[in-house]
Amino acid sequence: MIAAAWDRLRLFNIRELFAHRGRSAMSLAVMGISAALLVAVLSISGSVTGSVDRLTKALGGKAELEITGITDAGFDQSLLPAVAATPGVDKAVPMLRAQLGSGADRALLIGADANMGALGSELAGPMSAQIGKLFAVPNGVLVGAAMGRAEGESFPLGSGTVTAAGVLGEDTSAELNGGHIVAAPLGLAQKLTDRVGRLDSVQIVAVDGTDIGALRARLTEVVGGRAVVADPSLRTVQAGGAIQIVRYSTLMSSAAALIVSAFLIYNAMSMAIAQRRPMLSLLRAIGGKRAPMVRDLLVEAALLGVLGGAIGALIGVFMGRVAIGRLPAAIMQSVEARTEYLVPGYAIPVAVAACVVASVSAAGIAARQVYKVEPIEALVPVGVGTSDVTRPVLRRIAIVVGIAATVAAVAIAETDLGRVSLASISLSFSAAVVLCFAATGPIVRAAAAIARLFGAPGALGATTLERAPRRVWATAMTVMIGVAATVAMGGASRNMVDSATVTFEELAKTDIFVSPSAMEQFPTGPLLPTGLDAKIAALPGIAEVSPAQMAFATLGSGRVMLQGLPAESGDIRVAAVDRSLLPRMAAGEGVVVSRDVARSLDLEPGSAVTLPTPTGAHTVEVLQVIPYFSAVAGVVIMDLDQLRQWYQRPGETILSIDLDPGADPDAVIADIRSIAPPQMHVDTGRDAVTAISSSVRQGSAMSTAILWIVVLVATVALLNTLMLSVLERRRELGVLRAMGTGRKFLLRSVLAEAAGIGIVGAALGLAVGAAVQYLATVAIGHAMTIDIVYAPGPLILIYGLAALGLALLGSIPPALRAARMPIVEALAAD
Repeated sequence: MIAAAWDRLRLFNIRELFAHRGRSAMSLAVMGISAALLVAVLSISGSVTGSVDRLTKALGGKAELEITGITDAGFDQSLLPAVAATPGVDKAVPMLRAQLGSGADRALLIGADANMGALGSELAGPMSAQIGKLFAVPNGVLVGAAMGRAEGESFPLGSGTVTAAGVLGEDTSAELNGGHIVAAPLGLAQKLTDRVGRLDSVQIVAVDGTDIGALRARLTEVVGGRAVVADPSLRTVQAGGAIQIVRYSTLMSSAAALIVSAFLIYNAMSMAIAQRRPMLSLLRAIGGKRAPMVRDLLVEAALLGVLGGAIGALIGVFMGRVAIGRLPAAIMQSVEARTEYLVPGYAIPVAVAACVVASVSAAGIAARQVYKVEPIEALVPVGVGTSDVTRPVLRRIAIVVGIAATVAAVAIAETDLGRVSLASISLSFSAAVVLCFAATGPIVRAAAAIARLFGAPGALGATTLERAPRRVWATAMTVMIGVAATVAMGGASRNMVDSATVTFEELAKTDIFVSPSAMEQFPTGPLLPTGLDAKIAALPGIAEVSPAQMAFATLGSGRVMLQGLPAESGDIRVAAVDRSLLPRMAAGEGVVVSRDVARSLDLEPGSAVTLPTPTGAHTVEVLQVIPYFSAVAGVVIMDLDQLRQWYQRPGETILSIDLDPGADPDAVIADIRSIAPPQMHVDTGRDAVTAISSSVRQGSAMSTAILWIVVLVATVALLNTLMLSVLERRRELGVLRAMGTGRKFLLRSVLAEAAGIGIVGAALGLAVGAAVQYLATVAIGHAMTIDIVYAPGPLILIYGLAALGLALLGSIPPALRAARMPIVEALAAD
């Protein structure tokens, strides 16, 4: 039975794949592109979360719970004895974790005590084995292999100088922040970071048989809101939140490529079936059954999906490696671990499975066109069989489903569901395809009418179009999706960048900013040197120096970005904040939160919100809910002094400087740089806005690039379809040539056919794209929690014409093939 099935598959399907190498290669190519995009996108998000998860496991070992600081200021070490004495705790291992440097030099400092060995982690073994060296060498530390330090080498670290007492092995280093790590005794790490008596983490090893849920509750009571008790995986979850918006946008773009590929497979399979009709009718006539034929066709499609997906997945691995380095700096900065490129174990199987499902589904629809006809009917040309005609009942069902999907898409987009609202974009594309299926007849007639505008050659092309309505519809849909996706998502991304830039325009009113990090990142730390604000204020040309502070903090199960601003002086440089509320904010009565924070915690103006802080839980009123660009985390705005006291973070992370009238900005900047530490960033307000908007634009660049790849896939689809159409009509074209038809006539005929399909598809794409752009603008506004202004603009036509131009390029090779086809060869075709 199996042998017979294999022989049938080999003789009637696999042989056909090799016989039509061009069609098979194109099908493999588009499936490969789709798989490559999916693997690249999944690898990007997997690298961020995987790097954090790997570091968490490498440090935590067998710890079942972790007590973490609410901010990077950590919590008081005096909590440790009470934590260790909690019933059910076997070992409580304290740690200090601090980021050092930035960019390519970013490393992680880990401070731990002798209890580290109880964790059985990647770091526990080396620290326990070399504990003698650490204490024998003054200020001795262990360094990762990627730090580039040799044993015995002294180098500056934090506020002091340390000596490399040992270098971690390559294997151990690979598991610990990619080898960019420094491990030190807890006391030394606290001195180097000027955080004596502070901890960032306590890893909890439970007594065997302890109820972890009950232990978590007891520990939560012990810490009293001054720290967070959670599973060690909380860090991974929070890292996933930081990359979520990039993952959503790129996945939607990749899904568009997969849909276009499915249409191409549908066309390729339809043409393959049409070419095999004589063979299939003969098999039916001698007693062949439909089911094995259908199964063989689906297996053939599955083989294309597997091979194309596998080849594309390998390419996607390399694409992801390139893309990971192009993530916005703000996202990378918000994640504790140094992001290493990791391909998740599920990425390649998911991509290959998606290709197989798309290929088999498309082939299944194509198979239905032929196998429902009688054996004698299978001998007629494409377009003549009843299977090529859409039944009225299917059109009615498509209309109902399409309208329902459209209504659902609008409802989801208009409802503030946060990032879930982005689902309306994919749903709206699906609704457009279904409604276009119901309008197959008008679409084919419109394409034929356009082709006839090209005179006698166009009339021949129009006749060809009318003979294969399903093929015309599927090809028009590939062009439509390519154009619509580019118009909609490209326009929506542009609207988002423009609106986000407007929200930060308030910063341009500030003459100069001083911060420890570049302005495209959030200035969350480290704190600026004590007294730097006073030194700058004393410089000539300085009118006012206003301090502020930002810090990431845990609130609920997610992270928010705290912004401490000087409310008492009224120097709030966030335009959306109601200035009448500043006295209450300065008095510590309330905070302002962004929409996503309000949504996740079910807050509204007047609601009470409890903020966990290192000094205990503080309940305050929500004074205002504001739109704020929250690509990485939601925002809680409070008075600066309140943030300093509650979160035990004295100082500031950014200085806003206003100049005296007539002061020379360049001269003042030079003076500031002369007294500020060399690693400090000094930027003008306008440069800050430019840097932030560039970072936002960078975040949308990947999805835009993927969309243009979708257009290229649509180009291949049109090329493939027209090439197959030419090959199918070889005898017909040969007869025309034998009757005296010129090569130019045939060339213009195929070009007219392409123009009809391309123009109709592009027109539909422009209409659908403009509508979806509006929905996307609203949905992205909910996801980013800002008010995005919908502005179609002339770029819609430019996007559409560029996409159409690329798609029509696919008509040139088959047109040339038709014009150059030898008469004898064409007449000899079966």
